[in-house]
Amino acid sequence: MAETEFNARGVRIEKSLRSVTRAGQVLIKNGRLELLTSDSREIDSAPVQSVQASRPWFAGDDQALATVNGTRYRLTLGENQPEPSAKATAGRGPATRFLDAIRSARGRAAQD
Repeated sequence: MAETEFNARGVRIEKSLRSVTRAGQVLIKNGRLELLTSDSREIDSAPVQSVQASRPWFAGDDQALATVNGTRYRLTLGENQPEPSAKATAGRGPATRFLDAIRSARGRAAQD
């Protein structure tokens, strides 16, 4: 069983200016990105290779955009997310950690 590469809970997930969930979960595991509701039902998922992710230029450190299976989602990750280590993430917001996890998972998927 592969290790979870990224896991954020309490994530606000919006689609087309409409909130899908205010307490969802973003999970990167086994080379896949999964967007889940608070009760772990799947909203959407796709291999990280096919996911487009970025930070909107107008938003804070806690927001990211992800296009999954052609659907654009706005993720508000929040500052209350657990950090792997204070030194490793100093000065980096949750959206940056999410984008780093996507890049890292893509690199691992390309090696397999």
